[in-house]
Amino acid sequence: MRPAHGWRAFAVAAGGGVLYFLGYVGWGAWPLIAVFLVPLWRALEQIRPLGLGASAFAGLVFGGVAYAGGYPWLWRLVEFFLDKNLLVGAVLWLGYGAWFTLGFVAYAILFQLLRRRGWPLAMAGVPPLLAVEWLQPQIFPVYSGAALVLASPLVQIADLGGPLLLSALVGVLNVAAYGVWAWLRGERHLPVVPGAVAATLVLLALGYGHLRTAAIARESAEASALRVGVVQANLGLMEKRTQGVLGHRRHLAQTRELLAEGPLDLIVWPETAYVRGLRRPLPLDGQPIREDITVPILFGGTSVWEEGGRRVSANSALLVSADGVIRDAYDKNLLIPLAEFAPFAGVVPRVAAFFPHVQDFRAADTTPPLRLGALRIATPICYEAVRPDFVRRMVREARPHLIVTLANDAWFGDSQEPWIHLALARLRAVEHRLWLVRATNSGVSAVVDPAGRVVARTGLLTRESLRAVVHPREARTLYTRLGDWPGVLAVALTVLGLSLRRSIP
Repeated sequence: MRPAHGWRAFAVAAGGGVLYFLGYVGWGAWPLIAVFLVPLWRALEQIRPLGLGASAFAGLVFGGVAYAGGYPWLWRLVEFFLDKNLLVGAVLWLGYGAWFTLGFVAYAILFQLLRRRGWPLAMAGVPPLLAVEWLQPQIFPVYSGAALVLASPLVQIADLGGPLLLSALVGVLNVAAYGVWAWLRGERHLPVVPGAVAATLVLLALGYGHLRTAAIARESAEASALRVGVVQANLGLMEKRTQGVLGHRRHLAQTRELLAEGPLDLIVWPETAYVRGLRRPLPLDGQPIREDITVPILFGGTSVWEEGGRRVSANSALLVSADGVIRDAYDKNLLIPLAEFAPFAGVVPRVAAFFPHVQDFRAADTTPPLRLGALRIATPICYEAVRPDFVRRMVREARPHLIVTLANDAWFGDSQEPWIHLALARLRAVEHRLWLVRATNSGVSAVVDPAGRVVARTGLLTRESLRAVVHPREARTLYTRLGDWPGVLAVALTVLGLSLRRSIP
């Protein structure tokens, strides 16, 4: 292959990266996810004679473009979280980008190795994709199939195998698209088998989605109702931290406005709505939190206690019951590095100096529910809701009737991040077939039904409140029981493909 053709192939791979970030939930052009791998596969096929190094570079180009277009919202942290320290921000942004891109370098190499051993495109392209998505640790996990949350009929299969099953469907669609593209170029026969397989799977997914959404509608009509109000105060970041009394008063004022419109059974405030610190152990007197409000309030706050003579704090979700007592608390398990704790601060104390707003929270390792009468409520806090594995663990342990997730996305301002966060939280509702309430400080707050449909939401960077009726229910889906079985299957198929050689290329 001539060098010019090689560079052309890398440009094609870059085009695939563009399709990826445009098709993912941040940009919302979700149909592009059905073809985002086609350019990368085309590039890898063209540069196969150049060796694994060229394939790795194609994966690097693809992943780098996807990261650059998909993660500009991380730059908002430089202004607020890092006090405009551009150097530290650039190091962190590029470092995380390098790790993200490394996944596609590994994917490109696996693809090429499987193709060298004679395996067809479907075997070489789909199992390694799921394996990398499942096995590569990410602070912000990315599953290509998550884009289908915007295609409600197709996303319903998430209760069978989670986001990896959605990625598998996306992979099959890309295989069919590649075959059609090659046929149009006169390079192969009409891809009857891949097209038939893709069409059959889409029809099965659509049929399943129709049946599940119809069943959810029937169950909701027959189930008991819970009237929920959500307060979105839209406090400024520093205002929220330094003026805890003012922030508390604003939440109380909006709550009174909500109740003036009609009765409610539960009020939800966002993450760290009460920042003055609640001294544990439980139970606690919740009267200072609720004042004259008699409706139960579920809220985010800072918990404080002593352990071994040291002050310990946690980012917590708590519930003031109707009698004014706080009996239950959930402490956040998955803390965000450099925001809620400083990694290696015990070894290198100066690390924290580069991050002026880093906090020192203790990570918990249990996931108890908050109880509202006989109802159990799971309360993943902020970024925990984007982790399907963690929410599944929480649902298995807490056995909730309702998911309420609390967040504060004000760090990211008017960017894609709040919309991405909402989209991924919607997937958790589908995976476990539970109603989900999302309360945020600055938006987007929402109420989501068990089919992942938004039934009510606020705007972004607005002071407003929500009223909605949810239907708590007990549900244990196949995904709740079995977890990421598509990932296990994908790893097994990848290892098998690398171990065996087909006689026909």
